[in-house]
Amino acid sequence: MTPFKTIRARAEKRKGGPKALDKLMPAKPDLKRLPKLGDDRILAEMTKRVFCAGFAWSVIDSKWEGFEEAFLHFQPAKLSFQPEDYWEGLLRDARIVRNGAKIMSVRDNAAFVQEIAKEHGSFGKFLAKWPSSNQIGLLDLLTRRGSRLGGNTGQMLLRFVGWDGFVTSKDVVACLRDAGLDIAEEVKSKGDLAKVQAQFNAWAEETGLPYTQLSRICALSVGENRSE
Repeated sequence: MTPFKTIRARAEKRKGGPKALDKLMPAKPDLKRLPKLGDDRILAEMTKRVFCAGFAWSVIDSKWEGFEEAFLHFQPAKLSFQPEDYWEGLLRDARIVRNGAKIMSVRDNAAFVQEIAKEHGSFGKFLAKWPSSNQIGLLDLLTRRGSRLGGNTGQMLLRFVGWDGFVTSKDVVACLRDAGLDIAEEVKSKGDLAKVQAQFNAWAEETGLPYTQLSRICALSVGENRSE
């Protein structure tokens, strides 16, 4: 496999040098912040990622204040006690995007968040204890116990709440394949995800960098050299 220093050097060359690349790096994830994150904010981010999937993010962002109001500011316990009439009413609520399956995922994920919080104190505390070296195990749990949190949605959820992980975007996968990893152009199988995890684990050990930054450097080292 290609050593990560080679991939980083390519990204630096494409982006104008080491300092220019450093400016494009996301902040190092703060594990002390995660345990303090309220369960309502976790559920809010789950909902945003679910609704953004296959939809224009700008539309969801522009309506987000309405989402907060319609979904009772994402308080899991409060949502779990709402009657069927409340959920049926959301199908006619112009404050949100009226997708029935995605609306009902909020009810399911409210219960999921409560279950994890009961087991670990809070969802944020649960995430803070889960090692980045086993992201695929966490993604599997989100898929099995959550609603519509599989695939890229789960990865983006972890990224946006501040957990340290990789994202199998088109450019990241292209970088991995170019480095010599035998995976498909679209990483969907458990076998391919295990290979991706193992490679990021190796690069994390090689460099000492957080997975979020490793993933970002990978993406910047290949594909269309877009201005940032």
